[in-house]
Amino acid sequence: MTEPTEHPLSETIVISKKSKTNWFWKLLKYSMILIALCVSIFIFIFYQLNELNEPPPNFPSNQPVTIQQGSDIRTITSTMEEVGVIKSKEILYYSLVLFHDPSTIKASTYIFEEPITTLEVAKKLTEGDFDTDLIRLTHFEGERVSKLAERAAEVLPDFSADKFIELAEPLEGKLFPETYFIPDSFTHEDLLKLLTDTFDTEIEKRSEQIQSHSLSLDEIVILASIIEREANTEESKKIVSSVLQNRIEIGMALQADASIEYILDKPLSELTPEDLKIDSQYNTYLYRDLPPTPIGNPGAEAIDAVLNPTESEYFYYITDNDGVFHYAETYRQHLINIEKFLR
Repeated sequence: MTEPTEHPLSETIVISKKSKTNWFWKLLKYSMILIALCVSIFIFIFYQLNELNEPPPNFPSNQPVTIQQGSDIRTITSTMEEVGVIKSKEILYYSLVLFHDPSTIKASTYIFEEPITTLEVAKKLTEGDFDTDLIRLTHFEGERVSKLAERAAEVLPDFSADKFIELAEPLEGKLFPETYFIPDSFTHEDLLKLLTDTFDTEIEKRSEQIQSHSLSLDEIVILASIIEREANTEESKKIVSSVLQNRIEIGMALQADASIEYILDKPLSELTPEDLKIDSQYNTYLYRDLPPTPIGNPGAEAIDAVLNPTESEYFYYITDNDGVFHYAETYRQHLINIEKFLR
């Protein structure tokens, strides 16, 4: 009797079924891993976007934020990131492009009363949901605290000039001059914070130059405050800066009339020879060191003039009756300039 024989393809068929089963489970396994990975990436991106959507910790509540005329959407989003309104300019950009009409954003000065998310910022910018009833207040270069307080008190109902002077005078020199657009509800504390925050921002831009300078930050501000009152153009500020720093380097008295103007509170044009003899640390004719404090609040040009003076061998300068500066390397040349331009 012949024994039954197994079909020659049966083994192959069994193996094929097992291979298909293994392949199915492997596919399922890798699919689950891929799905888990995708879900993890989605969750990560979601939380990252959610985090970037939240307002920054230094959100400038009640601080003016200006969008300049002609600014495009990229410039606007960069500005919002730079001033601390948002964490990510990219998130604001795509929020504006995808969900709003960026063309409706107006060049203006905006006030955010409290921290809001980036999506809410986009909505506010495009809907014009702002109080545009702002006051224009210019803090002039070289202006001292007391003068600014007088002018601010005239336009701000809740502003106390006396309290502002009390808080701000110790910070003389570090209240950055600029034209500000502010709500009429600003108090003396609000204005002081705005001025000092702006100063800190401007100084941060120049931090590397300041750290490498031979003068400390306080000394740079003091010297800049003198230059602000002594010179009248960007060019003259840089050359006067060179003159004064040349003097500092050799231990020579600065002999700056502006520091005497500060203590006497009288215009430079009214100073007399007797005024130059007053015994005060602010008299830079009698005392070789820098004055103990700034004599006003210098602007960006004066600060930059200290950091980047025009290289020269000048040690003297005068200003003629037309406001033109004349420089000299020696005292003899200086006397000739006086005779030629001031007699």
